[in-house]
Amino acid sequence: MRRRDFIALLGAAAAVWPLAARGEQPEKRPRVGVLNSIARTVPLAQEWDTAFHKRFHELGWIDGRNVHLDYRWGDGKVDRMRMLAKELVALKPDVLVAMTTPATAALQAETRAIPIVFAAVSDPVGSGFVASLPKPGGNVTGFIDIEASLSGKWLDLLRRIAPSVTHVAFMFNPQTAPFAHYYLETFRSAAAAMAIEPIEAPVHNTSDVAAFMKELGPKGDAGVIVMPDTSSGSYFETIRSSAARYRLPTIYPFRLFAADGGLMSYGVDYRNLLYGAAAYADRILHGAKPQDLPVQLPTKFELVINLKTAKALGLTVPPTLLATADEVIE
Repeated sequence: MRRRDFIALLGAAAAVWPLAARGEQPEKRPRVGVLNSIARTVPLAQEWDTAFHKRFHELGWIDGRNVHLDYRWGDGKVDRMRMLAKELVALKPDVLVAMTTPATAALQAETRAIPIVFAAVSDPVGSGFVASLPKPGGNVTGFIDIEASLSGKWLDLLRRIAPSVTHVAFMFNPQTAPFAHYYLETFRSAAAAMAIEPIEAPVHNTSDVAAFMKELGPKGDAGVIVMPDTSSGSYFETIRSSAARYRLPTIYPFRLFAADGGLMSYGVDYRNLLYGAAAYADRILHGAKPQDLPVQLPTKFELVINLKTAKALGLTVPPTLLATADEVIE
């Protein structure tokens, strides 16, 4: 081969080799960061993680194959959530998913550029996450878990299952439920209309819960409403056992709590919220912008009654209440 032809052939091969090498490299996978504010070992956190992962998989996203999923769990601690939010943002994900208000706040404090989809947030406008529900306006959108008027609904249900109740405590953790005022105003108004004494019960740990329930028990004719607050997932067993010990009728916001021995629950199906968050994350990965995805309100609420617990508390559930229940656990 003549020298000139050899050089020409070598040059052509050199031009092709980089293209071939690029073609052999794996396609870049999008990255999704998920921050759940509850501890990984808590059943409620497991239910939410499973719901999100299931729907995301159904939409065609398989972790390790065509997407990277990075999970973090905040253990109900605000400082830990802030640290984990920094970690997730540092990974430069294509979208972030926040489960609950404190998780959303932690992520939003770290980035105003990466899209954030929240689930189980009570007051996204009041919390400063979005400008409005139809037009979020920034890098955050998602799914609301409940509305303030349900404080009155919880109180009404508690009175119907325990007619003798004359004072009711509203339990929440101020650190993980900065939106508590959103519910408390309605709670006070509804209590006044029913001639019930409203009691605010801020708690910070299981010891606080146990001490408060012990103090409330001897009052007699008392009941408890547990706010939809991430900390309640960690406190549930203490609340449930104390409610049984001191015979305190208690209503919860999560179905799982009634299924695990709580008296009753009334609230949205949280699995649907996580399905929605997965769908929004999917749309963003396909090019949608958070500001173009309106914040969604819940459309279905479920009443679950645990008859075994009611009997243990000496309560007779009215047939009319049983008839309206979505699920009765016997």
